[in-house]
Amino acid sequence: MARFKRYRPVVPHRAARALGLQARRRAVTSRRLAEEMTGHWILLRRHCQDHNSRLRLDRLKARIESRDVGVQESAIAELELAMLLLRTGARVEFLAESQARSADLECDMAGDRCFVEITAMVGAVERSLRLGGDAYSEADDEQGAGTPEAMFRDAILARIAQKAKQLADYCAPVVLAISVPRLDREVLRSRWSPSLDIDVRHLAGSISLLLLRMRHLSGVLLALWDVEPLPATSAVRLSNAAIVERPRQQAAYPRLRMFVQNPGARFRLTEAQQQAFRGLL
Repeated sequence: MARFKRYRPVVPHRAARALGLQARRRAVTSRRLAEEMTGHWILLRRHCQDHNSRLRLDRLKARIESRDVGVQESAIAELELAMLLLRTGARVEFLAESQARSADLECDMAGDRCFVEITAMVGAVERSLRLGGDAYSEADDEQGAGTPEAMFRDAILARIAQKAKQLADYCAPVVLAISVPRLDREVLRSRWSPSLDIDVRHLAGSISLLLLRMRHLSGVLLALWDVEPLPATSAVRLSNAAIVERPRQQAAYPRLRMFVQNPGARFRLTEAQQQAFRGLL
């Protein structure tokens, strides 16, 4: 009686090789990031001697070595901002993680205390480019809705509103720091643009209007990597917004940094705190 081998799906040689190279490339990238962050981690551990900071730093180190991009980028954003605040002369402490959502850092600047919540929006630019490109139409262009810029702006405002809910109980100045990391080149398609064009002043104005309804939030700090600031179409400048744009050649720094203060904040930042956050730009 003839015997037949049971059919098993076989991955093509080229696809298997591509998958293996992709996994290997991600592993190498994770290892390089972990090596770059080691110096920051050692310095922060040396300055943050309290028990909660030590526990938080140990967890951040483990998250940086993770292959989950969202977990990794969130940990990198926390370490980088804590390092920048430390260089301004502030005393930084990491707050303990708990079931009740709380801020990430407590900073003492010239004897005045403030809190900082840090979040990373992984894939925000990619989603805006993809969905905006699919939904774009002439009718939407007239209203300014449905474009990649509008979707990205809405995503930023939605994240601010979401994070503001967990910071409503603080009786001190609170700053929300949002980092939008670099684009994932492996996810992008050739028909997409490698960067997102945004009207910087329009974004700052939209954030300012949103903050007026959230008096417990003192300000928002933005770090945007793969964006392209559009030329200013208006000479009007907001006194509560500080914006720094860097050329594309400085790839080691975010393309755009922005600090928007809340004009109607219940707890306003002191002059020393304002100078420190502007100095981070």
